[in-house]
Amino acid sequence: MFPTRRLAQGGFFKRSADEFGRLSRIAWNTETLHTPTKPYTLLNFEDEETVKGCKTMADRAVGGFSTASLDYEPAEPSSNTPSHARFHGSISTKLPDNWRVERTGYAAFRNQDRGYWLFGKLFWDVDPYAYLALRIKSDGRRYTVNVQTEAVVETDIHQHRLYTRHHRVREVTSSDDAYSFQADSPDSVDELYPNGLPAALSDVPPESTIMSTSTSTTTSGSSGWETVLLPFNSFVRTNHGFVIEPQTSLTRQRVKSIGIGLTDRVEGPFDLRIHKIWATNGISEAEFEEERRICGENALPLDEGVQSGWTDMPQEKPVKEIKQNKQQDRGSAKGLKGLKGEWEE
Repeated sequence: MFPTRRLAQGGFFKRSADEFGRLSRIAWNTETLHTPTKPYTLLNFEDEETVKGCKTMADRAVGGFSTASLDYEPAEPSSNTPSHARFHGSISTKLPDNWRVERTGYAAFRNQDRGYWLFGKLFWDVDPYAYLALRIKSDGRRYTVNVQTEAVVETDIHQHRLYTRHHRVREVTSSDDAYSFQADSPDSVDELYPNGLPAALSDVPPESTIMSTSTSTTTSGSSGWETVLLPFNSFVRTNHGFVIEPQTSLTRQRVKSIGIGLTDRVEGPFDLRIHKIWATNGISEAEFEEERRICGENALPLDEGVQSGWTDMPQEKPVKEIKQNKQQDRGSAKGLKGLKGEWEE
């Protein structure tokens, strides 16, 4: 494993003061009495220290050949490009000379533990919010958002596919075996998804995912930046890549890490830019100016539920019949076992 340079976390008293200040602002604004309309920033990659405070993971830890880096990229005012993190590297499915390793081809990053404050471990409390928002510039590969909470089972991770306007569905021919992509893996589709493919992990974005309504399908003439809202209630509980039953919702009051992984096992380079990750109830006035400036014609509209009566959405139902829609869903079961125990290291 080749982690990025670790950040010396801010001092204990500074973290405590920052958290007290945040809670005081919430109390002063009586946000606990109604649905918050202001964003709650979790990871702001305009700050270089946030980038340094993350760790990268790849199959090189087990002898594989994939690489992963997370670098800070400064702003380019001429193109309205903000400072951001660049998650890049290359995926290789080549196996090492180690009979114990049966699968490679993954890379990921996440923030490191946030440390302690006066009342114990420091977590993000996103309970008042409906969506996890990510402002990204994607190369179209099938990334997965990973959220880890303080849970009974420490290795549980809640996952959701990172859908984008440039999301590419793997093209297949009619002569392909529906599960041929699993031939090099010990995991079968039935093992990964015993109750059917969850909607949040399929190749087609579920209706609950909020994306740009722009009719453009390329980055030509635009900045390429876009914001995607993923409902917290749609995240799928997994453990070592397997969907776990019974499904349980995110423990939103105790989120300890957020990251993005690439486990599609498609060989070649990848390049994902991330500006910011935050919790929200929709694009509010506080977010709209920045959203329009950075994303341009791909900007989400103002008021996606913030003022129009947001209500919590139900858990996405799994896709029961995978085999009836082979071309749509094939390939989406790949790679979800990649992160394994590295997430906790």
